[in-house]
This record gives sequence, structure tokens and C-alpha cells, in this order.
Amino acid sequence: MSENISEVSDSTFDSDVLKSDLPVLVDFWAPWCGPCKAIGPVIDDISKNYAGKVKFFKCNVDDNPLTPANYGIRAIPTLLIFKGGQKQDQIVGMVDKSKIEETLNKSL
Repeated sequence: MSENISEVSDSTFDSDVLKSDLPVLVDFWAPWCGPCKAIGPVIDDISKNYAGKVKFFKCNVDDNPLTPANYGIRAIPTLLIFKGGQKQDQIVGMVDKSKIEETLNKSL
């Protein structure tokens, strides 16, 4: 994980994500998930380009089952984008960098 991406848990989701003053991208993943591992470096790269504009978090769905359940996440990787405490967008599965950036730009 890069210095631009933090871990978020069920207990910190509200304060880290919903109360953030910046838009937030949350990567819901699990250590055993191949596509999650593949998209990791892509998100890492994007996080550098959006530093100071968007906050980035990873949420391990095995360790934190409540938050994914609250947002109806049934497949991983799932990326959720939040702004002002509200879910703005969702990306499910392995997608290319341009798709993630296009979706992020809509929330800026």
C-alpha cells in the first residue's frame, strides 16, 4: 500500500469516509482475491495523481463485514466513491485505469 492509501475499518468508516471534507474512493477487497490484487497497483498509481483532491482507503471485507453489507457489496473488488457523506458512484470488478479516473472526475 502506498502512502496515499489508508486502511478503513467498520469502526472508522464513518469518521474517515462519511465525514471527509474531500471525495473518497474506497476499495473493498480481500487478500485471497486475484482481481483485487491486480487492481491494487492501478489504484496506487491513481492515488498519486489525485493526492490532495481525493482520499483513498482500502477495506478488507473479511476483517470488516458490516460496511460491505451496509452498501450491498456482493462482489470484489468493488470501488465506492463518496462525496459529502453520500455514495456517488460504484465500480465493480477489474476495470482499467481510465474508467476509474473518468468515474472519479465526475465526483470532483
